[in-house]
Amino acid sequence: MAELLLPLEQIHGQKLKLIIHVGTPKTGTTSLQTYLAKKQRKLRGLGILYPHNLETLPNPNTPLHQWFEKNLLTTHIDNFLANFKNIISQVKTDTHTIILSSEGIYNYWWDFPEQSKVILSELAEIFDIQIWAWFRQPLEFIESYYKQCIRNPQVASNPCYGKDLSFAEMLEINWFSQHLNYQGFVNECQTIFGENSVYAFEYQGDVVQQVSKRLGLATPHDNPTPRQNNSLNNASIKMLKSINYYNLKAKDKERLMPHIKEINTLLKSYVKDSLLDDDAKKRVLKLANPIKSFSK
Repeated sequence: MAELLLPLEQIHGQKLKLIIHVGTPKTGTTSLQTYLAKKQRKLRGLGILYPHNLETLPNPNTPLHQWFEKNLLTTHIDNFLANFKNIISQVKTDTHTIILSSEGIYNYWWDFPEQSKVILSELAEIFDIQIWAWFRQPLEFIESYYKQCIRNPQVASNPCYGKDLSFAEMLEINWFSQHLNYQGFVNECQTIFGENSVYAFEYQGDVVQQVSKRLGLATPHDNPTPRQNNSLNNASIKMLKSINYYNLKAKDKERLMPHIKEINTLLKSYVKDSLLDDDAKKRVLKLANPIKSFSK
């Protein structure tokens, strides 16, 4: 990989900075991707590339870069390289920074085979890499992430997506609970990309404003950014669990979602109960490995 992409450094004269925004899930990632896609031209003026996807991808116009983790999961290195060559074709002489964004990088990090992590270490030889990740308080995160797993369509290779599992049952599944290992993720990224490569931020409700400030896009008149994907309330999750029992096809479940969302809105003022009881909270806090020090 390094041999194929190294000419980039020779042409540009120095390593380009590559910011890889990895999520985490349920921290406003979709809102951020939508914002960055809308600001592509303004970012260009600042020497920052938020690249377009390959036209051959199923949804090339989406503002996220899911090809990154998908090709690493399947070790489709040729496809991974093709996407990076597409990015390099968009680099101009004044480009100094590239931004990629996909929450799936954190979501599937523990599923990446060793060969793919070797590829990532080779990427660090070509680019000056920064990993940007936002972390919620563990109890808030894992409750919201559980709801997302229930909401997702079933996937044969995933033990949690689209199942009719209770929170306690899902917490017993390692694939799910390992997402609480915040510091473990940071440590492994530091091993692969370098000790100073990881920027771990505390989620404060508006990732877009935090990023816009860091990129020099913020203005005094900016308003808070509305969330694109809000979590469903507990009543809606109970309905989805019942639906999941029947193992619906993904397209059929998707047809139901507008109705679930409408019910969710109607029940919003009625649903006050918490998904996590005291025992569940104790279990979560025991499993959690929070960030030792957040980036400023």
